[in-house]
Amino acid sequence: MQPPSERPQVRALRRWYVTGWVLLGLVPPGIAVWDHPEGTRSTTLALLSLLALCYPVTGTLPGDPRLRRTAFLGVLAAGTGAVSYLMGGAASLLIVSLPHFWIFAGSPRRAIVLSGAATAATVAGAAAQSAPDGQVLPGNSVAALIGYAAGVLFGLWMHRVVGQHDDRARLLAADLADAERRLAEAQRRQGAADERERLAREIHDTLAQGFASIVVLAEAARGGLRSDPGRSAQQLTSIEQTARENLAEARVLVGAADQGSVAPASVARTLRRTLDRFAEDTGLSVSAELPDVECDQTTRIALLRCTQESLANVRKHAAASTVGVVLERGPHGVELEITDDGRGFAVADSRGFGLDGMRRRLAELGGDLTVTSSPGDGTRILAMIPLKA
Repeated sequence: MQPPSERPQVRALRRWYVTGWVLLGLVPPGIAVWDHPEGTRSTTLALLSLLALCYPVTGTLPGDPRLRRTAFLGVLAAGTGAVSYLMGGAASLLIVSLPHFWIFAGSPRRAIVLSGAATAATVAGAAAQSAPDGQVLPGNSVAALIGYAAGVLFGLWMHRVVGQHDDRARLLAADLADAERRLAEAQRRQGAADERERLAREIHDTLAQGFASIVVLAEAARGGLRSDPGRSAQQLTSIEQTARENLAEARVLVGAADQGSVAPASVARTLRRTLDRFAEDTGLSVSAELPDVECDQTTRIALLRCTQESLANVRKHAAASTVGVVLERGPHGVELEITDDGRGFAVADSRGFGLDGMRRRLAELGGDLTVTSSPGDGTRILAMIPLKA
């Protein structure tokens, strides 16, 4: 049985036992010896004091703890035998002291041997004291032997119980470690999946939309090279500007640039610039109410991405003639409304990646996205993001 010093609850139980050992093991012989001659009384009290003073060496003192505990058990066995010799028997002191051997011996075999040595010393001391008178004290010796036998049986049983408890604790610790490992692996996989989803959303909202715009502008510029060279030159300029913006977005995605470079200006100016480019590239009529609402960088980027995705959907699917954009500070946060007079669609049947990406992006900021549309009635998109205090 291992010393329980590493277990707080057993350490507290051990303190209670030591208190009982002093009160029931050392104090009674000290009281009983007062009726003996002066020499016996003083020697016995000195031995009992020595046993009490030797106990602290089992604690946290320098040196090998196993050696210190073995030394204490040796002193305890010898001291019990000496007290038995002086008082004609010390069965009660021996019985109360037996748990020490099982606590500090380190193994059942050592506990049995050392407690057996203490029992033999106690019996021998009592026998030596009674030998001159020709009287043997069988009662005290028998009590010591019975106490030793009972202590061995109880100690072996406790060792088995504690061993089973330790085995269960090791199994539980192994299961816990395995669960923690599997949880960490699941979190790693989930983190990788979340990162892939984030990158897919960023690529869709930035690079893919930019490339789609470049393709549309390039087709228009090629078709108008002869009929409208000025318009084609303007479209080529837009292609160049869009390509540069895509390059900046790509650098942000790979971590080569600060995300603050995406939307460094105020949200109103950022959206105004995006709407002007959209109107220039598509020729659609765009009306906008864009007050300068104060918000943090993450909110500005989210509003910009929602605007870019909505305008891309208008360009590709709506067949609209006018687009309206309204930005305002609402009671619960900043609100962005984008409407068009296009062909509309059935919201319940929509499975587009863009709308889902906008919903997830806003949800990450505690906001939400409301899409209102029906075939032939245009589309209204309302994005709301709560502002930090």
